[in-house]
Amino acid sequence: MEPEEEAKLTPLTGGVSSDLWQVSLPGRTLCVKGALARLKVEHEWLAPLSRNRVEYEWLQFAGTVAPKNVPQVLAYDEQDGLFVMEFLPLQDYPVWKDQLLAGQVRPAAAYEVGDLVGRLHAASTKDLSIQRLFSTDDNFDALRIEPYFRVTAGANPDLGDRIDELAAVTAGTHLAVVHGDVSPKNILLGPNGPVLLDAECGWFGDPAFDVAFCLNHLLLKAIILPEHTAQLHLSAHLLMEGYARHINWEPATKLMSRVAALLPLLALARVDGASPVEYLTPLQRGRVRDQARFQLSRPASDIEQLVNDWILTARTAVVDRTQIKERTP
Repeated sequence: MEPEEEAKLTPLTGGVSSDLWQVSLPGRTLCVKGALARLKVEHEWLAPLSRNRVEYEWLQFAGTVAPKNVPQVLAYDEQDGLFVMEFLPLQDYPVWKDQLLAGQVRPAAAYEVGDLVGRLHAASTKDLSIQRLFSTDDNFDALRIEPYFRVTAGANPDLGDRIDELAAVTAGTHLAVVHGDVSPKNILLGPNGPVLLDAECGWFGDPAFDVAFCLNHLLLKAIILPEHTAQLHLSAHLLMEGYARHINWEPATKLMSRVAALLPLLALARVDGASPVEYLTPLQRGRVRDQARFQLSRPASDIEQLVNDWILTARTAVVDRTQIKERTP
């Protein structure tokens, strides 16, 4: 930005963990991001401001692996905890979550997301300096273990031992750089494939977390979009297929068994954790809770069967809806 340039700042909405501004300058538009000490959710959720630096470092790393699939970082102010990146207009980069909620389910997009996440994970296992750079266990604990594992365990004390076990395995596994928030709300579907945003949770840890986190969102969408269960089912499988082709740091069966263990916990966390999803009705929340609790109480390592069971649960919503319609005078 030149001294004589006048900037117009427009706050952007949608996130809960950071402040975002669209900065309009003559001939160009930028985006500025700064982390919040307290996240904008009902439950008190505090997190270290250092995660802004973590996201900046993650974007720098990912830009060397997949430069077309992350926004370009233009400047960083460590003292004020801000960084500047290119602004990607929604007309060219629609949000995947918005498309899914509108019933626009493109299984090919899920494959591309899985492929991207797999490429990033595989690349991060080859550089020992990356492990030191993303030794951010405290950040990940504050941003993921506490709100998703411990808060959920507090709401489901009978499953506390199982959830504590999952937390210990996740926190104790250090194999690849994890994004930590691979959610459709953080994925833009651009002309050159998916663009991954919001890497505040970046951490050298368990890559199974990213896979389970994204799979969970696809399965939750099936609960609210039962008429699209076939496409969402295919999307889930293609996500795993696109990802699995890059697993070369451990046996794929071992990683996917951890995905299967995490999946029901993450589903339960989105109704009973610190950051529940906003689009489920009370009936749907109950459906998710029942299915997640059932699967958590009977741990299974077969990810294919878990996904199939979730889709079957979603399809029963079609039956329920039809029965209600038939009984309406």
